[in-house]
Amino acid sequence: MVAEEFSSGNSFFHDFDPRIKIAVATLFSIIVAIADRTEVLLLALLFSACCIVVSRLPLKRVMRRLFLVNGFILLLWILLPFTYPGKTLFSLGPLDASREGIRYALTITIKSNAIILACIALLGTTPIFTLAHALRHLYVPDKLIQLLFFSYRYIYVIYLEYVRLINAMKVRCFHPRSDLHTYKTYAHLVGMIVLKSYDRSERVYDAMLCRGFRGKFWVLDHFSLKRRDLIAFIIMLLSITGLGFLQWGKGLFS
Repeated sequence: MVAEEFSSGNSFFHDFDPRIKIAVATLFSIIVAIADRTEVLLLALLFSACCIVVSRLPLKRVMRRLFLVNGFILLLWILLPFTYPGKTLFSLGPLDASREGIRYALTITIKSNAIILACIALLGTTPIFTLAHALRHLYVPDKLIQLLFFSYRYIYVIYLEYVRLINAMKVRCFHPRSDLHTYKTYAHLVGMIVLKSYDRSERVYDAMLCRGFRGKFWVLDHFSLKRRDLIAFIIMLLSITGLGFLQWGKGLFS
C-alpha cells in the first residue's frame, strides 16, 4: 500500500472525529483560498502551524512535504514579479519586477503553505479508508467515494507492475539513452502499464461481482461524536469564522 506517513500517532488529532476533520479542512481551505488580506493569511498560517503542533507530527517529514510544494511555487516567484503589471520595484537587466507581482506571489505562497499544513494536520493524521468511511457519513456520493477508494488502493498495484516491467527491461540489458530506441521503449512501457492496469481492473471487478458487490459498500462500524470533539470543533469553527470576519466584516458593516 501507499505509505501513510502521518496516520499513526497518539495525538489529539489522531483520535479526532474524521467527519469533523473533513468539515474543518474543507471550510478552512475555502476561506483561505478566496481571502486576499495579508493579515488574514498570516493568521491562517498561524492556525495551520498550531494544528501541526497539536498533531505532534515529525517536523522533518512535514518540512519535506512543504519543500516539495514550495518547489513548484518557486517557479511563480521567478515568473510573476516580472510578468504581473504594476509599479516597478527593481530591475534585472531588461526585466522589471513589479510590487504587485511580488505581493501576488507572496499571497499564493502563504495560501498554499497554510492549506497544505492544515490538510496534513487534519487529514494526514487519518487513514485513507477511515476518510472514505467519514465521507460516506457526510453523504458524499458513493461513486466519488469508490473512485477515491479504488484509486488509492490500486496506485500501489500499478506501481508494482511498473517495477516488474522495468526489471524485465534491465534483464534484457536495456540502458536508457537519448535516441529513438529509448523513446520507443518507454512508449511501449507506458502502453503495457495501461493494458495491464485495464486487465487487472477487469479481474478485480469480476471478483467483486462474484462476492455480491452491487455498487455500494456497507458500513458496519459507525463513528460516535465525543464531547471533546464537539468542543474542539466549536473552537476551530470560531477561529475560521474569525478569519472570515477579518476578511469581509468591515465591508459588511460599512
